[in-house]
Amino acid sequence: MELTQVRLLVTDFPACYRFYRDVIGLKPQFDSEQGPYAKLSPDGGSAAIALHDRAQMAGVLAPLAAAPAGHRALIALRVDDLDAACADLASRGAAFLHGPAPLGDRLRVAYAADPEGNLIELQEWLALSSA
Repeated sequence: MELTQVRLLVTDFPACYRFYRDVIGLKPQFDSEQGPYAKLSPDGGSAAIALHDRAQMAGVLAPLAAAPAGHRALIALRVDDLDAACADLASRGAAFLHGPAPLGDRLRVAYAADPEGNLIELQEWLALSSA
C-alpha cells in the first residue's frame, strides 16, 4: 500500500481551498476552487492534503444506513489490486462501508472506517482508456 493523501471532508470548500492555497501556501494539482475535490502539495513534497466536499462524499456513502454522519477526515491508500486488498483487510477484521466500486473513470474505491469512525479509502488507479 502507498499513502497517497490525507483528505479533509469540508463544508465550506472554497474557503478551505483558499486557506490551504493562499495562507498555508500549498500548490493545487489543478485549479478547483469550487470543488468538490482538490489536491494540494508543498513545493518539492510528495505528500499531499486533499479537500473533498462533505456533501458530495455523503452522496457516495448515502445508500448505507449504517454509515456514521459527520465524517471529518479520510486517509487514502493506493493498492494495486482492490479486490485482493479488501479481502485481506476483511480477513483481519475490517468492515467495509462501501465498495469495491468505480468512482468515475479513473478509480475503483472501497471505504472502511477505523474504530473512531475516520474513513479509510482504498483506491485502485485505473489506466485511462485511449480515445
